[in-house]
Parts: sequence; structure tokens; C-alpha cells
Amino acid sequence: MKDQRFIGTGVAIITPFKNNEIDYPAFANIIEYVINGGVNYIVALGSTGETATLNETEARAVLDFCIEKIKNRVPLVAGNFGGNDTKELVKKIKEYNFDGISAILSSSPAYIKPSQEGIFRHYVSIADVCPIPLILYNVPGRTRSNMEWETTVRLAEYSPIIIGIKEASGDLIQTTRIIKNKPDHFIVTSGDDEVALAMTAVGGDGVISVMANALPKAFSQMINFALDQDYYAARELNFKTYDLHKWLYIEGNPVGIKSAMEVLGFCTNEVRLPLAPLSLSNYERLKLELESTLAALKF
Repeated sequence: MKDQRFIGTGVAIITPFKNNEIDYPAFANIIEYVINGGVNYIVALGSTGETATLNETEARAVLDFCIEKIKNRVPLVAGNFGGNDTKELVKKIKEYNFDGISAILSSSPAYIKPSQEGIFRHYVSIADVCPIPLILYNVPGRTRSNMEWETTVRLAEYSPIIIGIKEASGDLIQTTRIIKNKPDHFIVTSGDDEVALAMTAVGGDGVISVMANALPKAFSQMINFALDQDYYAARELNFKTYDLHKWLYIEGNPVGIKSAMEVLGFCTNEVRLPLAPLSLSNYERLKLELESTLAALKF
């Protein structure tokens, strides 16, 4: 049976900064905003959370803050369990305090481009020691290494600890093959907002969304409509929000969503190097598109 906690909309929550430090008051407001907006769970310390620029002390502090502020209202997924050194990652998992954390999200190894057998053995090593549910994360746009659908299904069949995948290849053919061949318990959630509706329509289980930071109500409702097979209503919301995607990713993620959150008044658009803030010209275009989207939604 699928873990129902992770069906629907997860938000890949940003880590707000102020003067190069984590802005906890802003973070608290964002957590309340997305929960009140209807997201089903929160994913902290993913790529949208700029985990690559946080040290281990900061990352632990972010998780502890999320646990404190969420107060078990929605599940919390920790996204800081990727890595290229399998041995060190296994060691980290063995020693980690998972109290208050519902699952981990683990991205496939980056840069070194392992074979499919290497990817399989990497995740097997994690699953064998992980005390809580494990969500795979295939994001070839960042790792430069795609996890093929056969490998995903093989892992899904290996252990009940491996409960699902955030599939961010953007490849609907690959995703459909996973959905067709996976075991019943395995969740397939979109890692790309632009194809979230399509993936859900072919049998997926929702999305881990970037846009849901700014538009939690609209994105959650769209996915809920799709899960209920009300594709007309889902399509209407998809069209109303669709043009905003371009400006959220025009200079990479989370550069765009940070600017959107600044426009909405939640935090600064500050990012940590080597990321740079959105250029002024694109900021103005994003602002106009966001305002247009909000007017169309009438939320």
C-alpha cells in the first residue's frame, strides 16, 4: 500500500537568507503560508533550499526549525541525503537523529556518472541502513546522469523502505514506463512543475513543487483535481499558472522563486554564491507575470 502522506503536493521549500544568514522569521512565515495553502508535505534542504551552500550545522538547524514550526501538521522530508561518496552517506544515515523527520529524499550521485548498476548498488547501500522511508530523486539536469526506468523499478522492488521517486527527468515516456511496471506501493511524483499535471494524469501521485512556495493553494488544488480525475478543472489552473514557469527558471532555481517570494513580501531574493540574484530586467518581467497570474487566479 502506498504511503498516503506523500500523495499530492509537496513543496520544495526555499531557505530564506538575510545578510548571508538564514532568515528564520521569514522562514516561519513561509512555512505557515504553504501549510495554510494546502500542501500535503514539506521537503526541506533540497536543491530549491540551496542545501549545497549550507554547512552541516546550518542544515541540521534548518531541519530542527522546521520540526519545531510544523508541529506534526504535515510530514517533513529531509532532502540533504544525496552525495557521491556512498560510504560517507551510509555513515551519516547510521548516525543521524531522524526524530521528527518523516522520510528522506536522496538524489542520485552527481558528476561521476555511475553506471546503472552503480546507481542501484548506491541506493541499496542506503536502503539497507535507513530507518525511515526513502524517496529516490532522479534529476539528470543537475547530476548529468539519468536513472533509467528499469533501475527505478528494480529499486522499488528491492525494499519496502524505498517508497517512491521524485522523477525530474521531464521525460513522460520514462515516467509512464515506471508507472506501468512499478510495484503497487511505489509512489511516482513529479520533480518538474511544468509536467506535474501530465505526470499525474498518466498515473502519477503528485508533485514536489517549486512554484508551491509562491502559489501553494493553486498548485495544490490543481494536483488534487488531477488526482480526482477532474482534468478540466486541473487544466484551467495549469493554464492560469503556466506562463510563470519561464520566469521562475529563466536564470535557474531557486533564483527565480526567491524573487517571486520577495515580490510577495515573504523574504529577500538573496541567494548564496555561486548563485547570483535575478537580473533586474528578468525580475521586472517575473513581477509582471506573477501579478498577472494572481489576478487570473483571484485567490
